[in-house]
Amino acid sequence: MNDSLKNLSPLDGRYQTKTKKTRELFSEFALIKQRIKVEIFWLNYFLTNFKPELLNEKIQEKINTLQKNVPDPLIERVKEIENTTNHDVKAVELAVAEQFEESEEIQSLVHIFLTSEDINSLSYALMLKNAHPILLAWIDEMIIALEDLAEKNKEVTMLARTHGQPASPTTLGKELNVFATRLKKEKRFLSDKKFYAKWGGATANYNPHLLAYPEEDWIKHSKEFLSNFGVKFTKVATQIEPHDYMADLFQNIQRVNNIMLDLTQDVWSYIAFDYFSLKMKKNEVGSSTMPHKVNPIDFENAEGNLGLSNAIFSHLADKLTVSRLQRDLSDSTVLRNIGTGYGYFEIAQSSTLKGLSKLEANTIEISKDLDGRYELLAEALQSFLRLEGKKDGYDQVKSLSRGMKMDKDIYLKAVEELLDNEEHKKILRSLTPEKYKGLASALAKKEDEI
Repeated sequence: MNDSLKNLSPLDGRYQTKTKKTRELFSEFALIKQRIKVEIFWLNYFLTNFKPELLNEKIQEKINTLQKNVPDPLIERVKEIENTTNHDVKAVELAVAEQFEESEEIQSLVHIFLTSEDINSLSYALMLKNAHPILLAWIDEMIIALEDLAEKNKEVTMLARTHGQPASPTTLGKELNVFATRLKKEKRFLSDKKFYAKWGGATANYNPHLLAYPEEDWIKHSKEFLSNFGVKFTKVATQIEPHDYMADLFQNIQRVNNIMLDLTQDVWSYIAFDYFSLKMKKNEVGSSTMPHKVNPIDFENAEGNLGLSNAIFSHLADKLTVSRLQRDLSDSTVLRNIGTGYGYFEIAQSSTLKGLSKLEANTIEISKDLDGRYELLAEALQSFLRLEGKKDGYDQVKSLSRGMKMDKDIYLKAVEELLDNEEHKKILRSLTPEKYKGLASALAKKEDEI
């Protein structure tokens, strides 16, 4: 029997092949690896600065080797020890200490002056930091796909809908570029993100540090140590780093998710209107009973997974910034779900890209919606009446168009009877619903080209 069928989460079951990157970054394996790495780097920093006499060639070589690569058996050893300690970070400390059996002095200095949250805050910061270029790349892929589709359809005039009702025309390309532009803005915010850790011991006051080495500048040491990882230092903290930077990051991702949700729902509607056709794959099935169907399944899959991602990130942002007094352990179990939020996003991004690659504009159906719909020019007509100083111009056009279809003859009659200025009449006589698209084609271009 396929063991994956017994997985509780679809992230590791049905969608296992779609969450490879997330699992590499945020799995239990990845977390333990980062914790070991942090312990080893701190041991090296401490020995170099405070006990250099213990750093013989053999010890230094072992430390250098572990800094370059944490072997899989060491990660597995941590889990073995945890079965006894029932404490994950203590298990890391003991497993690292085992690597230096030749020196009890070295073993005694593993985890010196640290609390579990020092290790955790830096480990999670590194996991998020390592994930960040990948997150930005995922968003970039979305932007590029949307910009390409927008460029391809920048001249395709279509009926716009406000409140679901027919409104002034736009272009298909411009509507798609709205989402690309919004994603670019969020990507700029994400590009500036910083990652933080605390490094001050049990209650972040450097209590034992100062007793043992009263002349040392421990704030400077903390900054220096964390800077080696490209991580910012949270100077004033409780036992835990307050996670405000995480909340900011996760809320940013939520906005990205919401933009993509908006996109998937709009594209779903365009497919329902026959504005888009879907490229078919021969062996795919759209319904168990209706053989003719080609479903927008990729966009529906993305919509569902974006909602799940948002639910996780929303709880993380709300929960992690609140902790009783110096700290309670409810944050620990919640932090382990960071990867889940990224995993659902990874699935959604993949599904959205797949869906976008199948889209083909159905220009015949799109143009049908505009044919003869001269009521769409009511905005233009009432605007010129206003320019001529007719304060009741809006009401005059409303009586001719609201809730009704207006053919070309009715429209032209209104132009002749309601307007006085011959230049205005000339402009409106030559206007058609297809031509009335303003700057939509230009606004379909990439943001830096507009």
